[in-house]
Amino acid sequence: MNIEQPNGGPENAGAPDDATIKALAGRVTRPLVLVGMMGVGKSTIGRKLAQLLGFHFADADDEIIKAAQMPIAEIFDQFGEDYFRDGERRVIARLLEGHNCVIATGGGAFVQDDTRAIIREKGIPIWLDSDIETLVERVSRNNKRPLLRGGDVREIVTRMKAQRDPAYAQAPIKVMSDTGPHGETVNRILEALDQWL
Repeated sequence: MNIEQPNGGPENAGAPDDATIKALAGRVTRPLVLVGMMGVGKSTIGRKLAQLLGFHFADADDEIIKAAQMPIAEIFDQFGEDYFRDGERRVIARLLEGHNCVIATGGGAFVQDDTRAIIREKGIPIWLDSDIETLVERVSRNNKRPLLRGGDVREIVTRMKAQRDPAYAQAPIKVMSDTGPHGETVNRILEALDQWL
């Protein structure tokens, strides 16, 4: 069942207090895994969420770069997407062995059947969704995304979102990430998580 959170009001309106957050953190028994399109804010929001809960934070893309000792764009160029996805799955499986952690995944990770199955089995997937306008504005700031090179960013993002949303929708929790402060999105995640647990 998908629990979808509305956009909510001003920053920190209805923000849980420290005792509530601590109690919620104690009920989380598997890693929280943020999934969704590139540019939705998984890394930034993941860091804030982990800090609030007192959890460790891991960015799967950063861990892949560390393991491969080369940038993701270079892995794509030299070895292709299939090779990258295999390495991504292995890195995420390793990260899922941790406790009390928040993991931000790359946009394509949850779309891969094997990777999605591991995340659903060992973690709590949370789909961060966003509208096309917000995504295009955010991804246009970063020219290091291999899947966006050499094309119209809006067209590519629109097509990718349409293709990937059915996979993301298999996450049990869905939260909107909009142009408001990231703290609002974190509060929506905490509320959705509290309802789901």
